[in-house]
Amino acid sequence: MKKRLFVTGLNGFVGRHLQHRLSSADAGWELLPAPPFDLTQPQSLQDLWPEVPDAVIHLAGQTFVPEAFRDPARTLQINLLGTLNLLQALKARGFNGTFLYVSSGDVYGQVGEDALPIDEHQPPCPRNPYAVSKASAELLCLQWGMSEGWPVMVARPFNHIGPGQLDSFAVASAARQIARIKLGLQAPRLEVGDIDVTRDFLDVRDVVDAYLALLRSGAAGQVYNICSGREHSIRSLIQQLADIAQVEMELVQDPARLRRAEQRRVRGSHARLQQATGWTPETTLEQSLRAILSDWESRVRQE
Repeated sequence: MKKRLFVTGLNGFVGRHLQHRLSSADAGWELLPAPPFDLTQPQSLQDLWPEVPDAVIHLAGQTFVPEAFRDPARTLQINLLGTLNLLQALKARGFNGTFLYVSSGDVYGQVGEDALPIDEHQPPCPRNPYAVSKASAELLCLQWGMSEGWPVMVARPFNHIGPGQLDSFAVASAARQIARIKLGLQAPRLEVGDIDVTRDFLDVRDVVDAYLALLRSGAAGQVYNICSGREHSIRSLIQQLADIAQVEMELVQDPARLRRAEQRRVRGSHARLQQATGWTPETTLEQSLRAILSDWESRVRQE
């Protein structure tokens, strides 16, 4: 008999991939349906679970860093107080299962190159309101696990990419523009921000598999990095996308796309996750980029 799983944020980028993964016969979970709800409105959570879930993955949140600077109070209301509302509603329903809080590798803040790869012993030092909200909610969830006796874990995913991502993210934005250039809808000029930083990119499908692996065999009270363990410059990913699409173009720096990036290099360690669950990334970077470009070509044709 399949265990019951409740997931917040199913309509988001990662949530849609998680839904697809759970639809496969070997998933081992029954995804509980959810009527519309608002984490910031506690009353909307009261009658959410006709059946008590065996596990919860809390994906939902305000994830866009520029928006967090624009409205930090709203970001904290959703990411921290919304998480509290969810925990309280689950407690009232009699939940005592596994709770996986999806945080972010952004909580580490600026890390010196001599401390790479970043592992879970690196103390969080958030440098934007989004990261503050995630680090705060991490502590809340872990405290809740200790106080209530729930098996609570925290996942810290680093940058993830894949089909279906909004073009407010660098790789998705580049893929959309390259698809438009390939289809003759845009001059062969690509508007970019700071593309010489490196980041640890992981395919969203591997991220989803990591979450499910943690539900199976993660340790209560632990924090886990979810990352590839490799770093790539955004420039190199753009060049690979152009090579796949077989287009030549000029790169033009757009001041509006420039964010102050004190962190020039990012590379994480997934050793703790691998040791606990056996998880390793299975999707190559080229497979990710081909899927992203194919997705954008389909979407651009429909614009």
